[in-house]
Amino acid sequence: LAVCSALHGVTDLLLRGAREAATGDGESFRTIAGELRQRHAATGASLVEGSAAGTLDQRIGLLIAEYESLCHAVHVLGEASARALDAIGSLGERMSAPLVAASLLARGVAAASVDATACVVTDDRFGEAAPDMEASRTRATAVLVPLLERGTIPVVTGFIGATRRGAVTTLGRGGSDYSAAILGAALDAQAVIIWTDVPGVMTADPRVVPSARTISTLSFREVSELAYYGAKVIHPRTIRPVIERGIELWIRNTFDPANPGTRIVLDAKRGTGIVKAVTAIPGQSLVTLEGRGMVGVRGVAGRTFAAVSAAGASAAFITQSSSEQTICFTVPTSRAGQVREALGHEFERELSRRDIDSITVRDDMVIVTVVGAGMMETPGVAGRVFTALGKAGVNVIAIAQGSSEVSISMIVTAADAGPAVRAVHDLTT
Repeated sequence: LAVCSALHGVTDLLLRGAREAATGDGESFRTIAGELRQRHAATGASLVEGSAAGTLDQRIGLLIAEYESLCHAVHVLGEASARALDAIGSLGERMSAPLVAASLLARGVAAASVDATACVVTDDRFGEAAPDMEASRTRATAVLVPLLERGTIPVVTGFIGATRRGAVTTLGRGGSDYSAAILGAALDAQAVIIWTDVPGVMTADPRVVPSARTISTLSFREVSELAYYGAKVIHPRTIRPVIERGIELWIRNTFDPANPGTRIVLDAKRGTGIVKAVTAIPGQSLVTLEGRGMVGVRGVAGRTFAAVSAAGASAAFITQSSSEQTICFTVPTSRAGQVREALGHEFERELSRRDIDSITVRDDMVIVTVVGAGMMETPGVAGRVFTALGKAGVNVIAIAQGSSEVSISMIVTAADAGPAVRAVHDLTT
């Protein structure tokens, strides 16, 4: 079974046209529709010939006409709801899957394009929908198993699903790999393979560390940490439905299919202390609450992160001094202003009484995370990491190590991020 994402950049174009239509622009989406029609026609012509090309053109033409109709409705209403954006954003995959299916048919391989709205059932959180795994299992079995039993490859639209009432939803950006995991779990697949443009999960970003290598095997916990902390090879939520059913997960390179890539396993050997990879999240701001009046006061942390959530942000990194006089955490710089304002409002009384002395924000921060199974139980690993950073002249501003035993995270300035990643990468084995 194949799961397809949209052609590169198509989803961005679709959503841009919709948002511009909502602002009163009645022409941009029509221009985009023309671009999409031309691009998909050229792609189709390179894959199939004759009557099949005409049929494919007609099918994609209907989807582009649907795009124009939806954007026109958004233009008339003057707003683009999350539900409307999901309907519009889904069209990229709905154009891509027929291209792949037609290409397979042209090469003598039995295939059929399948819309995931028929087999992936989700809740109604438009833009970031969560699957109902049991309902999806029932639907996927009914729709896909008959195709598989007669030797036909289903080519399913990634990224999208539908509510029980049939409204189109999306699983969040980068969600096609999540779709593959959902369907793999629903059908008890032997393996799920994510085909991407890199040769598996790497020890670091090769643009930062030219000597970065492919990691042959990672545990689910290790890859979860890497996905959360900036590695863009795999969608973070992909891991869950696969691990819950004990299905193998592989990350492999589309352009080098002979390369085995990275195999994701349930558990790596514990206690090895191996530093397997280092990753970084740029564009962070470090927010610090500090005050002698915070010592022993219940509820400060709870109120802090309730305010962060109310500001529409999520903290990727959190640490607190043992004296309870400071709490610091990171949020995306794009949300730092709103977070600072929300915290000022939440702690207005404490600031006036000097229970909290200050709320400070430092921009241009980067979270650097070192990942490896069993690091916490292995003496000396953290020491080796910080010794390497010290020799590289990197100043570590804050440190956090959770109970997962899999990662150590630290905050450094943007200027120090590259040297930090390269210094720690030298410890990978």
